[in-house]
Amino acid sequence: MLQPRSHPRLIRKLRDALGPILCSALDEASVVEIMLNPDGQLFIERLGHGISSAGRMNAATAETVIGGVAHALRSDADENHPIISGELPIGGHRFEGLLPPVVSAPTFTIRRRASKLIPLIDYVSLNIMTELQAAVIRNAITSRLNIVISGGTGSGKTTLANAVIAEIVETSPQDRLLILEDTAEIQCAAENAVALHTSDTTDMARLLKSTMRLRPDRIIVGEVRDGAALTLLKAWNTGHPGGVTTIHSNTAMSALRRLEQLTSEVSQQPMREVIGEAVDLVVSIERTPRGRRVRDVIHVERFAGTQYQTEIYAHVEDRPHVA
Repeated sequence: MLQPRSHPRLIRKLRDALGPILCSALDEASVVEIMLNPDGQLFIERLGHGISSAGRMNAATAETVIGGVAHALRSDADENHPIISGELPIGGHRFEGLLPPVVSAPTFTIRRRASKLIPLIDYVSLNIMTELQAAVIRNAITSRLNIVISGGTGSGKTTLANAVIAEIVETSPQDRLLILEDTAEIQCAAENAVALHTSDTTDMARLLKSTMRLRPDRIIVGEVRDGAALTLLKAWNTGHPGGVTTIHSNTAMSALRRLEQLTSEVSQQPMREVIGEAVDLVVSIERTPRGRRVRDVIHVERFAGTQYQTEIYAHVEDRPHVA
């Protein structure tokens, strides 16, 4: 951690380097992402407005930003350590910075943390999901089913996860929640909650093993990206139901295949039976030209024979069908 006296100086230095336009964007609820390309061009993505130009930043200033974040993370930023991943000290937003030689010039993106919690009921009124889909999700929450939220980049996976967690807190306020993330994006108002974060020396799999000794009622993982998926599935299968995680995948069925790939990283086999037993509900959200939409909700019964036995609730039709 930074010394108390150095932290305010670092914040001022970062704010000066980012400039008034980017600092103002970080305070805007509609801002999704801020991007600096190697050629010095800045872009800002806003909900409902897409990506627009935001001026330029020279390489020296960009190096100051990346170096400042690295300092806050107690890391180095140089040609031997050209990739800086973590939280921006201003607001805790997700930061990814790159330096030569992996890029031609300093580059970074800032994924802004969602400041507004959108309740599940609003997803219905905004036509992001159907009433039936919302009812299936609520039933999964009260029945302590394990929920996987899938989607592509910028689809709103974490925002939807926050809505699901808010429902969990409302319906089961007595539950102890263990929240594991690489960077802090999950919003949780539970009275009994513990947040853990990965570091350069502690990966997600290690956190999950430690979590098992912290007496969790529900285990929530911000996003599964690697073989730690198998550790999570095993935890869900051994007396810790009702968990939530997100995964990078474009459809609900492809989310199950993605889990197979991740578990194969550590097991040399896809672990389909384990997935079929641990995963109860997959919610797929996507970004369309007309806004975000829950594409489908799949209830997973089991893996039998050669396929997953599922019940699918698609957005375009409120009638379930069995696959």
